[in-house]
Amino acid sequence: MKASGKVLWQVFSSFFKIGAFTFGGGYAMIPLIQNEAVEKRHWVTDDDILEVVAIAESTPGPIAINSATFVGYKAAGILGSVCATLGVVLPSFVVILILSFVLRQFQQVQAVQYAFQGIRAGVLALLVKALWTMYKKSPKGWAAYVVMGASFILTAIFEVNVIFVIIGCAVFGLVTSLSMERRAK
Repeated sequence: MKASGKVLWQVFSSFFKIGAFTFGGGYAMIPLIQNEAVEKRHWVTDDDILEVVAIAESTPGPIAINSATFVGYKAAGILGSVCATLGVVLPSFVVILILSFVLRQFQQVQAVQYAFQGIRAGVLALLVKALWTMYKKSPKGWAAYVVMGASFILTAIFEVNVIFVIIGCAVFGLVTSLSMERRAK
């Protein structure tokens, strides 16, 4: 897939904006990626976003970078992946570099502490919105609810490593699907 310079610039600038104006990491970026890549630019579909999240969760690396790489590839091939990844990473890199110097000077200022409390509340709202969007688009049924509930209990209460939970979910999904296929035949 050969992409034009215009498309590559759109991919870079879109993910640069997402990376620059999102606090809270990858999960907070999902609604913005969905809005930009599905609704505004039509690079991917809503179903692709669900798969992006599943794949990004299952592969090493931050979800924001994995998601940007996938969407960039769908939009403009390998160069699109590079542009999207650079776009989403560059703002954080620059901001962290600057903040590391500045924050030491102001970390005891009450207004700064209050600002970060407000940012945390806003990030929580974005996470809940992303959860709701994913829930609405996910397949529902007894198997999905069992996987969802068991995953939550294993990670939140028993603090089981997420890698083992993901592997267990994949095995459960595979066994359940095969079992349903056999019953259908």
